[in-house]
Amino acid sequence: MIDIIHDYWLLFLVGQYPNGPLGGLAATLLLALTGLALAFPCAMALAVARISPFRWISLPAAAIVHTVRGMPFLMVIFWSYFALPHLIGWPISGFWTLVGALVLYESAYLAEAIRAGIQSLPKGQTEAARSLGFGYFRTLGFVVLPQALYNSLPSLISQFVSLIKETSLGYVISVNEFTFAAAQVNSQLLTRPVEVFSILALTYFVLCFSLTQTARWLEGRIARRRQGRPAVTPILATEPAP
Repeated sequence: MIDIIHDYWLLFLVGQYPNGPLGGLAATLLLALTGLALAFPCAMALAVARISPFRWISLPAAAIVHTVRGMPFLMVIFWSYFALPHLIGWPISGFWTLVGALVLYESAYLAEAIRAGIQSLPKGQTEAARSLGFGYFRTLGFVVLPQALYNSLPSLISQFVSLIKETSLGYVISVNEFTFAAAQVNSQLLTRPVEVFSILALTYFVLCFSLTQTARWLEGRIARRRQGRPAVTPILATEPAP
């Protein structure tokens, strides 16, 4: 296994780059980060729509979230691969096809994490903001969302871990990511698939385990901060602690 890493570490890390497209572990992380960055604003919009008092806004948002969460990600990839070129009118690369699928799929899961963070806040926060003359959107933007996003940080990191693992399904549409790079190494060696894919599995494990531990550390830190101070924000310092 050591000799495989020694001979093919560059292919595992960046694929054929700079003589070809970026691939390997670097492409996996780039896919996950791009997917998270683009899914985050969509997820915030869905989460805010889900808690809207207007049913004509909340019901379609709930339908989108539950429909997407009920679909296997592989189906979302195939749908994106065949449907996106027709919807936008021109062909797109496998990289952006997978990004589109990740954004659609992860927006639904991130929306639920953000919604849970919003609904975990004491109702007194919103009531105090309204008593100070804040409107609905100012209350949401300056009081509710900053606290909800802070409380949701561990869930966001956990979703990033899921994104990293989901990028491996890009192999089915020939996206040049980490699993695809491992398959290229295996096709060159032919007789050592167990060792090649063990390297793949161990790398995924180390990366995802490290991020999961970071999420747990953040969750504990947030819990300690919430226990160690009154559940109020500086702008609402006049509100009595619950």
